[in-house]
Amino acid sequence: MQRNGIYTIQQVSDATGLSKQVIRKWEERYGLVQPERLENGYRIYSEKDVNALLSVKILSEKGYSIKQAVDMVEKEPENIGSFFKTEQPVFEKFNDYVIQLLEKGTYCDENELNLILQQAYHQLGLEVFINKVIIPFLKEVGDRWEREEWDEYQEAVSSMSVRDYLIQIRTTFQVRNDAPVVIGACLPEEHHELPMHIVLLQFMLRGWKTVLVGASPAPGAIESLVQKLKPNIVLLSASTTLPFEKDPKLIRRLDQFASEQEKVAFYIGGMGSSIYLKEKKLKSINITKDLEEVFNQNR
Repeated sequence: MQRNGIYTIQQVSDATGLSKQVIRKWEERYGLVQPERLENGYRIYSEKDVNALLSVKILSEKGYSIKQAVDMVEKEPENIGSFFKTEQPVFEKFNDYVIQLLEKGTYCDENELNLILQQAYHQLGLEVFINKVIIPFLKEVGDRWEREEWDEYQEAVSSMSVRDYLIQIRTTFQVRNDAPVVIGACLPEEHHELPMHIVLLQFMLRGWKTVLVGASPAPGAIESLVQKLKPNIVLLSASTTLPFEKDPKLIRRLDQFASEQEKVAFYIGGMGSSIYLKEKKLKSINITKDLEEVFNQNR
């Protein structure tokens, strides 16, 4: 892929999931994008063009006609969310690194994915890398898998490439020996460890020493590690309700354990926990959706 936000029509097609025929149609019929032409006649698209195409695609999937979607993007491209009376834009604009990752993810090109991740990390720094590259890319990967635009292999290769690179960062990131300790743990039966890698990296940015309990730990593994390491914080994660359904007594057991650890603050988050614990109260584990809340309570 060309750098500096310059893309061929094939690269735009790979990054957006739109066929070349659709891209040309939206260009010619609606004037959505105006790509430059090289001397040989080939179209060259900008980062802005790619984001405009993606915005129209998402709006059309929400039921708007292409004409309506194009008008919305052209009239208020920075905040399409206002049309839906929401605070968040419908589509978060992608930077050049995310667009490149989507293109390479389409072809399951692990080497190129890793190279782009390296370049983005070294160019942007960890905090911007996480917030502007990793999180938007993973969200789009998940959305494309749910929409069946990507198959299971494309989703797996892209997600695993990110996971492996985040592990590299965590193992080489330097923190003080006397830094406070946070343990991050997926619950038993929970295999989605990527969000926890991201959360722990955000703690590392604030000077914390982090320990990750791998996906679907054995029963008692979390308690054992807490007793051994005596952390300041324990973060529990469940992106599905499966851990609670498989073992209905799990959360009460962990809550009782947490009540016995006087100097350790326990938190639980993730979509699964939000759903399952919505009407339930825990005495010692804090249910949270906001990482900043955790930081503020443990400064």
